[in-house]
Amino acid sequence: MLRDDGHEVWDAPSVPKAIEILEREAVDLVLTDLKMPRHSGLELLREVRRRWPEVLVAVVTGYATVETAVEAMKLGAFDYVRKPFRFEQVRSMLDLAGQAIQFHGDGGRIQDIDRTLEAWTTTDGLDVLHLTDRAVRPRPRVTVVSTGLDQPTEIQAHLETFLADRPRGAILLEGADRLFRAHRRAEVIQFMERLRQELEGRGPLMVTFDPGSISVADVVDLRARVLAETTRATLEALSNPLRRSILRRASQGPCTFTEAMSAAGIDETPKVSFHLHRLEEDGLLVHSADDYRITPRGR
Repeated sequence: MLRDDGHEVWDAPSVPKAIEILEREAVDLVLTDLKMPRHSGLELLREVRRRWPEVLVAVVTGYATVETAVEAMKLGAFDYVRKPFRFEQVRSMLDLAGQAIQFHGDGGRIQDIDRTLEAWTTTDGLDVLHLTDRAVRPRPRVTVVSTGLDQPTEIQAHLETFLADRPRGAILLEGADRLFRAHRRAEVIQFMERLRQELEGRGPLMVTFDPGSISVADVVDLRARVLAETTRATLEALSNPLRRSILRRASQGPCTFTEAMSAAGIDETPKVSFHLHRLEEDGLLVHSADDYRITPRGR
């Protein structure tokens, strides 16, 4: 059925065989049974999360093991599908997975960049160093630099000059794919990590790139090196389309559990409970006795 829908599919009868496929193929999603003859789907989940954090994992479970499926989601599974399932359920899950993959692969659209600049300068009151080769309109508190954007040493010099007389500041570097084309991958990743460390406690760092010219592995490494821990946790929470739907509903006003379930578009109480709890853990929602409310961070 998956092949008929146009997906490329590899079958693995065991966890070791699945690992072999992951080592040689570019896989977006792993769909695994929780219970298998010799190994557990949780074993595969842990290994995938450790070695291929960019790969989504969905688990298939019987009605008697929903608690285990929710536990799998706590360990990093993207979603679960109950047996016996209709193919429409699987297709819906695949659509959500596609949205999550697109979310992670989005290198930074122009409208997102504009919103970020507006928030940094207006809401946060920060001066910004904007490194870009685009023609951009002048903005108060934004310093634009358009030279040496494929050279780490020049970017470093721009950063040091900008921060020399500022205790705080934000950095927006557009087109990180240029660095990957001009330098070895390890050098670029180390450079990004140094930038993040220099800005720690002083202000945010945003790096954009052309999603079509950078590998998934590089995207994952960039996010890991560039994002502060709280930001990384927030993006991980928001990567799930169901959580984004719940958050959009909460942004309109307080909502009950039933309203959150309706916003998510699923009739799975354990699954909705998990997603609500995750949003609470990451500080995006607060839960009172009667309803869920969005936090300032969630907005």
